[in-house]
Amino acid sequence: MNTIIDTNFDFPGQQSLYKGKVREVYALENDILIMIATDRLSAFDVVMPKGIPFKGQILNQIATKMMADTADIVPNWLTAAPDPNVAIGHACEPFKVEMVIRGYMSGHAAREYKAGKRMLCGVPMPEGMKENDKFPNPIITPATKAEMGNHDEDISKADILKRGIVSNEDYEVLENYTCALFKRGSEIAAVRGLILVDTKYEFGKTKEGKIVLIDEIHTPDSSRYFYADGYEERQEKGVVQKQLSKEFVRQWLINNGFQGLEGQTVPAMTDEYIVSVSDRYIELYEKITGEKFVKGDTKHIQERIEKNVLEFLK
Repeated sequence: MNTIIDTNFDFPGQQSLYKGKVREVYALENDILIMIATDRLSAFDVVMPKGIPFKGQILNQIATKMMADTADIVPNWLTAAPDPNVAIGHACEPFKVEMVIRGYMSGHAAREYKAGKRMLCGVPMPEGMKENDKFPNPIITPATKAEMGNHDEDISKADILKRGIVSNEDYEVLENYTCALFKRGSEIAAVRGLILVDTKYEFGKTKEGKIVLIDEIHTPDSSRYFYADGYEERQEKGVVQKQLSKEFVRQWLINNGFQGLEGQTVPAMTDEYIVSVSDRYIELYEKITGEKFVKGDTKHIQERIEKNVLEFLK
């Protein structure tokens, strides 16, 4: 059950450290960024008290593999992955929007639809749909960080442009890249017997003004997958889809009275449940990559990461 929850390294030329919900980003001289994927689990914008074994390694290795598999259509920030939990690349100025794209009406979109809404982020959703139905065409429903707190907020393209969060010219690039990545991601998933339901992409701009893909891509934290086999039959019967994503954690929390709302307490996660979550992440890794997951040595994770990063920086 040894996990990596927090890091406090002091790398040569280190200038700053940013701690996100899951990843920790070290900024070094010469525009070098070191991103460490921890085993922290976040749901409803709340970090759970216990880590999930191998989760950081899984997220990092899926993301780095997917970046390699999409580099021909969209440039990205990555230059190396010297450790199972580490990605190293070029520093960028992140755009303050997440490009969420949905091929199916699931998760947040389904919850909004059930509440009677037919417009999501300025995009209409057709009448007569039921949960997990496929949209006629994928829809882009951006999100931005709330000014107060760390919650993501839905935002329309019109509001993004009106508020000057992204320029018209840059947003066009973000839209095109988002559609191209989702198409490629869907093709990769299909080969593995999966459906890429929805996902989010984050982008940044280099000092040279080049827009690149950053952060994670097609991981279980940023994406939702259904098993393709039996999808149609389950939809016809109104049965819950068999899926690989973090949604099963959200559903478990909801069933245990937690949705990240004020006054709610995170339910206790038993060791048995934590192992089951880890197993689900491993299952997704193997399904989406088509490769056997090789567990990293977790006896001394911090020392391993530091050693591998220092060797790379030499």
